[in-house]
Amino acid sequence: MTESRFLSLAAARRSIRKYKPVPVEKEKLDLCLEAARLAPSACNAQPYKFIVISEPALKEKFCAAAFSGVYSATKFAAAAPAIVAVVSQTGKFSAWLGNQVQDTNFRLMDIGIAAEHFVLAAAEQGLGTCWLGWFSAKGAAKALGLGSGRKIEVLLSVGYPDEAPAPRPRRPAQEFCSYNKL
Repeated sequence: MTESRFLSLAAARRSIRKYKPVPVEKEKLDLCLEAARLAPSACNAQPYKFIVISEPALKEKFCAAAFSGVYSATKFAAAAPAIVAVVSQTGKFSAWLGNQVQDTNFRLMDIGIAAEHFVLAAAEQGLGTCWLGWFSAKGAAKALGLGSGRKIEVLLSVGYPDEAPAPRPRRPAQEFCSYNKL
Protein backbone atom coordinates (compact mmCIF):
# COMPACT_ATOMS: atom_id res chain seq x y z
CA MET A 1 0.00 0.00 0.00
CA THR A 2 1.36 3.44 -0.89
CA GLU A 3 1.91 6.11 1.74
CA SER A 4 -1.18 8.23 2.26
CA ARG A 5 -1.07 11.65 3.94
CA PHE A 6 -4.73 11.24 4.84
CA LEU A 7 -4.19 7.85 6.50
CA SER A 8 -1.23 9.29 8.39
CA LEU A 9 -3.43 12.14 9.63
CA ALA A 10 -6.28 9.79 10.56
CA ALA A 11 -3.87 7.49 12.40
CA ALA A 12 -2.28 10.39 14.31
CA ARG A 13 -5.56 11.98 15.47
CA ARG A 14 -6.35 11.35 19.15
CA SER A 15 -9.10 12.34 21.56
CA ILE A 16 -7.50 15.04 23.69
CA ARG A 17 -8.61 15.64 27.27
CA LYS A 18 -5.85 18.00 28.44
CA TYR A 19 -5.31 21.36 26.78
CA LYS A 20 -2.74 24.12 27.02
CA PRO A 21 -4.20 27.44 28.23
CA VAL A 22 -3.56 29.05 24.84
CA PRO A 23 -6.37 30.55 22.76
CA VAL A 24 -7.00 29.00 19.36
CA GLU A 25 -6.56 31.44 16.50
CA LYS A 26 -9.81 32.36 14.73
CA GLU A 27 -8.16 31.57 11.38
CA LYS A 28 -7.60 27.97 12.48
CA LEU A 29 -11.18 27.63 13.71
CA ASP A 30 -12.41 29.15 10.44
CA LEU A 31 -10.44 26.54 8.48
CA CYS A 32 -12.03 23.76 10.55
CA LEU A 33 -15.47 25.27 9.98
CA GLU A 34 -14.78 25.44 6.25
CA ALA A 35 -13.87 21.75 6.24
CA ALA A 36 -17.18 21.01 7.99
CA ARG A 37 -19.04 23.21 5.50
CA LEU A 38 -17.62 21.18 2.61
CA ALA A 39 -18.84 17.88 4.07
CA PRO A 40 -21.44 15.98 2.05
CA SER A 41 -24.94 15.52 3.45
CA ALA A 42 -28.06 13.61 2.42
CA CYS A 43 -29.88 15.59 -0.29
CA ASN A 44 -27.36 18.37 0.42
CA ALA A 45 -29.57 19.26 3.40
CA GLN A 46 -26.67 20.43 5.62
CA PRO A 47 -28.93 20.00 8.68
CA TYR A 48 -26.62 21.52 11.28
CA LYS A 49 -25.15 24.67 12.69
CA PHE A 50 -21.74 24.82 14.33
CA ILE A 51 -21.53 27.30 17.23
CA VAL A 52 -18.01 28.09 18.43
CA ILE A 53 -17.98 29.02 22.11
CA SER A 54 -14.71 30.74 22.96
CA GLU A 55 -15.65 33.93 24.82
CA PRO A 56 -14.51 33.14 28.39
CA ALA A 57 -17.62 34.21 30.33
CA LEU A 58 -20.01 32.45 27.95
CA LYS A 59 -17.81 29.35 27.85
CA GLU A 60 -17.74 29.22 31.65
CA LYS A 61 -21.54 29.53 31.84
CA PHE A 62 -21.98 26.99 29.05
CA CYS A 63 -19.60 24.43 30.57
CA ALA A 64 -21.18 24.78 34.03
CA ALA A 65 -24.56 23.94 32.46
CA ALA A 66 -23.29 21.19 30.17
CA PHE A 67 -20.88 19.33 32.45
CA SER A 68 -22.50 19.33 35.90
CA GLY A 69 -24.04 16.55 37.98
CA VAL A 70 -24.12 13.18 36.25
CA TYR A 71 -22.29 14.80 33.31
CA SER A 72 -19.24 15.82 35.37
CA ALA A 73 -17.13 13.05 33.79
CA THR A 74 -16.70 15.31 30.77
CA LYS A 75 -15.91 18.51 32.68
CA PHE A 76 -12.29 18.22 31.45
CA ALA A 77 -13.60 19.88 28.27
CA ALA A 78 -14.11 23.15 30.16
CA ALA A 79 -10.31 23.61 30.09
CA ALA A 80 -10.30 23.67 26.29
CA PRO A 81 -10.02 27.18 24.83
CA ALA A 82 -13.05 26.51 22.61
CA ILE A 83 -16.08 24.28 22.60
CA VAL A 84 -18.05 23.71 19.41
CA ALA A 85 -21.73 22.90 19.78
CA VAL A 86 -23.17 21.08 16.77
CA VAL A 87 -26.87 21.86 16.63
CA SER A 88 -29.27 19.86 14.51
CA GLN A 89 -31.59 21.78 12.24
CA THR A 90 -34.51 20.78 10.10
CA GLY A 91 -33.29 19.42 6.80
CA LYS A 92 -34.94 19.14 3.43
CA PHE A 93 -38.19 17.26 2.94
CA SER A 94 -36.45 14.73 0.67
CA ALA A 95 -33.96 13.90 3.45
CA TRP A 96 -36.81 13.57 5.96
CA LEU A 97 -38.66 11.26 3.57
CA GLY A 98 -35.52 9.15 3.17
CA ASN A 99 -35.31 8.92 6.99
CA GLN A 100 -38.85 7.55 7.09
CA VAL A 101 -38.44 5.06 4.25
CA GLN A 102 -35.05 3.76 5.36
CA ASP A 103 -35.69 4.06 9.12
CA THR A 104 -32.35 5.83 9.34
CA ASN A 105 -31.57 9.23 10.84
CA PHE A 106 -29.58 10.80 8.03
CA ARG A 107 -29.36 14.07 9.97
CA LEU A 108 -27.17 12.40 12.59
CA MET A 109 -25.04 10.81 9.88
CA ASP A 110 -24.61 14.21 8.25
CA ILE A 111 -23.61 15.75 11.58
CA GLY A 112 -21.08 12.95 12.09
CA ILE A 113 -19.52 13.50 8.68
CA ALA A 114 -19.29 17.29 9.11
CA ALA A 115 -17.93 17.02 12.67
CA GLU A 116 -15.30 14.50 11.57
CA HIS A 117 -14.23 16.86 8.77
CA PHE A 118 -13.86 19.52 11.50
CA VAL A 119 -11.73 17.36 13.84
CA LEU A 120 -9.47 16.12 11.04
CA ALA A 121 -8.89 19.70 9.86
CA ALA A 122 -8.07 20.59 13.46
CA ALA A 123 -5.57 17.73 13.72
CA GLU A 124 -3.91 18.85 10.50
CA GLN A 125 -3.27 22.25 12.14
CA GLY A 126 -1.83 20.81 15.35
CA LEU A 127 -5.04 21.23 17.35
CA GLY A 128 -6.53 18.60 19.59
CA THR A 129 -10.21 17.75 19.82
CA CYS A 130 -12.51 15.42 21.67
CA TRP A 131 -15.99 14.30 20.65
CA LEU A 132 -18.41 14.71 23.55
CA GLY A 133 -21.75 13.00 23.67
CA TRP A 134 -22.09 12.91 27.45
CA PHE A 135 -23.37 16.35 28.46
CA SER A 136 -26.61 18.00 29.52
CA ALA A 137 -28.17 18.84 26.17
CA LYS A 138 -30.97 20.79 27.87
CA GLY A 139 -28.62 22.74 30.11
CA ALA A 140 -26.24 23.48 27.24
CA ALA A 141 -29.09 24.63 24.98
CA LYS A 142 -30.45 26.88 27.71
CA ALA A 143 -26.99 28.41 28.29
CA LEU A 144 -26.84 29.32 24.58
CA GLY A 145 -30.42 30.56 24.52
CA LEU A 146 -31.49 28.04 21.88
CA GLY A 147 -35.21 27.91 21.34
CA SER A 148 -37.35 24.81 21.36
CA GLY A 149 -36.89 22.52 18.42
CA ARG A 150 -33.11 23.02 18.52
CA LYS A 151 -30.91 20.29 19.96
CA ILE A 152 -27.20 20.17 20.52
CA GLU A 153 -26.29 16.72 19.22
CA VAL A 154 -22.57 16.72 19.94
CA LEU A 155 -19.88 18.92 21.43
CA LEU A 156 -16.28 19.16 20.27
CA SER A 157 -13.61 20.48 22.63
CA VAL A 158 -10.82 22.25 20.73
CA GLY A 159 -7.39 23.47 21.74
CA TYR A 160 -3.68 22.86 21.72
CA PRO A 161 -2.96 19.43 23.23
CA ASP A 162 -1.19 19.20 26.56
CA GLU A 163 -0.91 15.42 26.30
CA ALA A 164 0.08 12.84 23.71
CA PRO A 165 -2.11 9.76 24.20
CA ALA A 166 -0.79 6.48 22.85
CA PRO A 167 -2.60 4.91 19.91
CA ARG A 168 -5.60 2.79 20.85
CA PRO A 169 -5.69 -0.76 19.50
CA ARG A 170 -7.64 -1.26 16.27
CA ARG A 171 -9.05 -4.50 14.93
CA PRO A 172 -7.35 -5.91 11.85
CA ALA A 173 -9.12 -5.09 8.57
CA GLN A 174 -10.18 -8.69 7.99
CA GLU A 175 -12.22 -8.55 11.23
CA PHE A 176 -14.46 -5.68 10.15
CA CYS A 177 -14.57 -5.74 6.36
CA SER A 178 -14.94 -8.14 3.47
CA TYR A 179 -15.48 -8.10 -0.26
CA ASN A 180 -18.62 -9.54 -1.85
CA LYS A 181 -19.72 -11.65 1.13
CA LEU A 182 -20.46 -11.39 4.83
